Amino acid sequence: MTALIIFGLLLGLMLTGMPVSIALGLTVLTYLFTMTSVPIESVALKLFTGIEKFEIMAIPFFILAGNFLTHGGVARRMIDFATSMVGHFHGGLGLSAVFACALFAAVSGSSPATVVAVGAILLPAMVKQEFPVRFGTGIIASSGGLGILIPPSIVMVMYAVSTNSSVGALFMAGVIPGLVLALMLGSTTWWIARRNNYPRLPRASWATRFRYWRKSAWGLLLIILVMGGIYSGIFTPTEAAAMSAVYAFVIAVFVYKDMPLSRVPKVLLDSANMSAMLLYIITNAVLFSFLLTYENIPQELAQWMVDTGLGPIGFLLAVNVLLLMAGNIMEPTSVILITAPVLFPVAMALGIDPIHFGVMIVVNMEIGMITPPVGLNLYVASGISRLGMTETTIACFPWLLTMLVFLMIITYWPPLSLWLPQTLGMM
Repeated sequence: MTALIIFGLLLGLMLTGMPVSIALGLTVLTYLFTMTSVPIESVALKLFTGIEKFEIMAIPFFILAGNFLTHGGVARRMIDFATSMVGHFHGGLGLSAVFACALFAAVSGSSPATVVAVGAILLPAMVKQEFPVRFGTGIIASSGGLGILIPPSIVMVMYAVSTNSSVGALFMAGVIPGLVLALMLGSTTWWIARRNNYPRLPRASWATRFRYWRKSAWGLLLIILVMGGIYSGIFTPTEAAAMSAVYAFVIAVFVYKDMPLSRVPKVLLDSANMSAMLLYIITNAVLFSFLLTYENIPQELAQWMVDTGLGPIGFLLAVNVLLLMAGNIMEPTSVILITAPVLFPVAMALGIDPIHFGVMIVVNMEIGMITPPVGLNLYVASGISRLGMTETTIACFPWLLTMLVFLMIITYWPPLSLWLPQTLGMM
């Protein structure tokens, strides 16, 4: 009954159009002041200790690094390299978009940033080559989701903070699933392009490919810097985020020289605005999690799941349905911060690995990015392509089906996500 009151209150506030972060905070305060005798001092203490986590510092640094890379010409060089490698296949520029999204995802950590960086350059080029606008829009909106699966990933940091999981292990667990999903999205793109006989680019020579690789090498080196540094133990994921921000600034301003120093304050301000928004959501979600734990809701739900004999298979299926529905109406950060504290204890009680569970949740969030009405990638891709939201949603459908198939694979075949971190001794 308590759980119904809390979640009913939250849903009611959200239905008024109130931002999720404010709805979370108001739900907690309303319940605490009217239905419990919790000392308000303990709430203030929990609010402070809940966000006093070293891992949270990674979020503003990854956002800053992504913004420097988006504005600093790194994306364009990665796209040139991707096009030289796969442009000669059927639907060459479409495959280039998938490949470029995978590359940029490995340095940005953000899905909308990936869509903007790749889509703003490749979509006009695809239209110029007489590809259907829908085809290009569907590819870029869907492949942009790789930004939160291929590490570094801001969404993975959110999950780690919510569940006290290892950020490093999560990052490594996302590598192979990210590559597999990129391959599946590329295969879907190739199949559609071959069936419709879409244009192909001339095959680039190895000398041309090497030239483009050399131009993009400074950006690609960031992947090695972040992942190699975390795996080798040189620095933690948070320190890796700080290093990536400094590195991105240096290559954007002093190496590629695409960003004048006069634009740096604006990038810093944009990054600060986005970081403040996310930290505000985290703060209210910490309060919400505290309320749920105080009322013993996650523990009772875990016990009920175990007693009903639902089992891991049924539980994972139910979680996927719940998260896909939540992804339709909320952005990934809010979904994870609200649901992870509730679902995580149940998953642990059923013997599900926390890292595997985290990767599965991230894949659900990817799908949520291209499902209406709140799919962030849909809005970004719609803005770039000038298509309406309905047309953009329909354009994503073939790749959406591919991602749903991939979700089933990642859900019921844990070794796909767990093999790499286990092999590297991170679990």
